[in-house]
Amino acid sequence: MFLYMLVFLAYHSSRWIPRNQRLKFQVVNAGFTAIVLVPQLYIMGRPKSSRYCRQPLLNNLSASIALSFIAAGFSVIFTLIEPVPQSLWASYHVFGLLTCGQGLCTAILTLTAAACVKTTPELYYMSLVFTVASVFSTGFFMVRGGLWLTNRLPVMIPSRNNE
Repeated sequence: MFLYMLVFLAYHSSRWIPRNQRLKFQVVNAGFTAIVLVPQLYIMGRPKSSRYCRQPLLNNLSASIALSFIAAGFSVIFTLIEPVPQSLWASYHVFGLLTCGQGLCTAILTLTAAACVKTTPELYYMSLVFTVASVFSTGFFMVRGGLWLTNRLPVMIPSRNNE
């Protein structure tokens, strides 16, 4: 859910900036994309990362890189288009479900790959960082979803006037 949260933050941050000045925000957006993608690509290219590890952390990193490119595309599109079409929102939420599943897989693989810290340390620590980021972002969206529900649901507290 970490990548889903990055797109969410990019969208809401860009709405604070006037439309004619959003090109500057695209430079910042490209910087954040580089901060997320460059370490992943670096670790993928390291010879140590291809060593044997019981858990498929390298395959998980490949999926994370693919989802990172998709997130970069969503963040660019969402900051340029106003209003965002409903079909694009729907595809973004499907992407959120994919990143939630990928975050869950990352957490499970990382927690069961303690032996991989000796054979593929960079890959293991990158997986650990993504696990922590995924847990944090999932908590963020759970709190946000709870607050959204409290605003949407009718108040169920009986009034004292009826007594």
